[in-house]
Amino acid sequence: MNEQTMVTLEFDKIRSEVAHYALSEEAKSEIQKMRPLHDKEVVQNRLNETTEAKEIIKKSSSVPLHGLHGIIQVMKQLNKGVPLRPDQLITVLDLIESGRKLKQFMTGKEWLAPTISTYIYSLYEITDLEEELKRAIRNGEIDDAASKELGRIRKKITVYEERVKEKLNHLLRSSSKRKALQDTIISDRNGHYVVAVKKEYRKQIKGTVHDQSSSGSTVYIEPEEVRKVQMELNEVKADEYLEEQRILSRLTGEVERYAQEISINIETMTHYDYIFAKAKYSVAIDGNQVKLSSEPILELQNGRHPLLSHEAVPLSLELGKAYKGLVITGPNTGGKTVSIKTVGLLSMMVQSGLHIPADESSVFGMFGSILVDIGDGQSIEQSLSTFSSRISNIISILHAAAPDSLVILDELGSGTDPGEGMGIAVSILEQLNRLGSTILSTTHYSEMKNFASAHPDFENGSMEFDPETLRPTFKLRMGVPGESQAFAIALRLGMHPNIIERAHEITYQEKQSYREGFNQKDHWHYEQQLKSKKVEKPRSQKKVEVEKIFENYSIGDSVAIPSLKEKGIVYKPMDDFGNLIVMINGQKETIHTKRVKLLLPASELYPENYDFDILFETVENRKKKKLMNRKHIDGVKIDYEEY
Repeated sequence: MNEQTMVTLEFDKIRSEVAHYALSEEAKSEIQKMRPLHDKEVVQNRLNETTEAKEIIKKSSSVPLHGLHGIIQVMKQLNKGVPLRPDQLITVLDLIESGRKLKQFMTGKEWLAPTISTYIYSLYEITDLEEELKRAIRNGEIDDAASKELGRIRKKITVYEERVKEKLNHLLRSSSKRKALQDTIISDRNGHYVVAVKKEYRKQIKGTVHDQSSSGSTVYIEPEEVRKVQMELNEVKADEYLEEQRILSRLTGEVERYAQEISINIETMTHYDYIFAKAKYSVAIDGNQVKLSSEPILELQNGRHPLLSHEAVPLSLELGKAYKGLVITGPNTGGKTVSIKTVGLLSMMVQSGLHIPADESSVFGMFGSILVDIGDGQSIEQSLSTFSSRISNIISILHAAAPDSLVILDELGSGTDPGEGMGIAVSILEQLNRLGSTILSTTHYSEMKNFASAHPDFENGSMEFDPETLRPTFKLRMGVPGESQAFAIALRLGMHPNIIERAHEITYQEKQSYREGFNQKDHWHYEQQLKSKKVEKPRSQKKVEVEKIFENYSIGDSVAIPSLKEKGIVYKPMDDFGNLIVMINGQKETIHTKRVKLLLPASELYPENYDFDILFETVENRKKKKLMNRKHIDGVKIDYEEY
């Protein structure tokens, strides 16, 4: 089940849809890696998980799984000698809190979910770390209560800031300085409290310039009056930074001490997120858990393609018990390709532990491999261009096929000569059957239904067609070979039954009436044509007319063929279409009468009752004729060419 097979059957789209319901990137990643499994017990457990999670969702739609966001990136930063930032510690706290809430949520649900409720015993309640992080980090920042020293430092910072602001406010209220000031707001530039001064009055305010406006009309000055207090404030802020780093380092050490427990919580919660995503998807598609079989069989009841939702016509089929192969015949656009893709896709979904939109009574076997060759069955031109690549793919399938393989082949043998294509198709199906594979195939060759009918390991199927609406119903009929709908469509559109009956006779070498419900008034134009003298006679009735138009030649006549610049002798006289067979330089050629010119008639060249075998037969054949005229001789035969 390689990636290309999954793309062909659109399993990659199913994974993306399931991933949409996961909350964490970790669970989304796990879903994108989801593969069909072969072990029945493992698959059964995965299906049970999905079913139990779905039952929980029905009772309570909100599952506390929000703490996984960004946690993997945080865990990668541990043990590198760099303390975690406050926001990263908040991520760890969210995970611990979410794990505790999930454990509380799942407790007591053994009666509803006996399997997945046991997973909570893998979750660790890291209470002491949770409480320490709550005390130390608040609103994304280190709280004053993180340590006594930090609390003391921050009180000191508050005192110094008040002193600085008091001195600056005194300056702003000074009437002598008011003209120089751009506004009366105290600003912070690079950790320094400053006032806005008009550029032209720069020299009236003594102090250090720390910034200027983009237009250059305003400069931001730290006045001399506050410089000393500002320096003391900066020293205290440096102490604050050192204390914060010490606290972050201590908290990071605590997180590192519980790294194993946190990692197990991440793994367990990710698995819960994975399971509940599958359950939510089951609700979305109205899915069910189906039964499993150790044998490679299929009993699909009312299955629908999950990407088509309720627009899909329910599909039912059995495969693998009474017969190992199903051949679906019928016209294009009737739903053959969608049907086989549905079967393959649903098989993959089941073996991946997913619910499917089908009846619970459906049974799916465990296939070791699902081998697929599906092209564009609607486009003959594309089939021709891809015939070689498809044959190469089928060769790979033949190499990989085994008794536990499900082989899905669409429009088998298409893209080449119909006779050869049918032969290739039958031969491939026979070989796959010898290998013991379970086979699901579609074909546009009507002869394939005879093969399926005659072979004990194969069964026919066909897509239903409504002759009244001239549209396919997209319903699969088991045990019924596909019928040609061309006659039904032509009759429905108004073609005369006589023409349809003749077409049926030519196709099937048998007569069949198409006159049920025939109304002669609806075909008055055709009836008038039959009565008209202008109606052209069939070619079979033109012999007399041909003889009138062209000169009739006899065996042995010497003729010239101007277009070939050759001469020859008539071997067979003119047929109904005006063609002669002429012996030219020992070779018999078919030439139309109008291209031949009489040189001498046979009556003037040869005596009466002349034996023309002397001209046309080999010496060996003439000897055989003489022997056979005398008596019967076993093993002696004469081979004649057909013309």
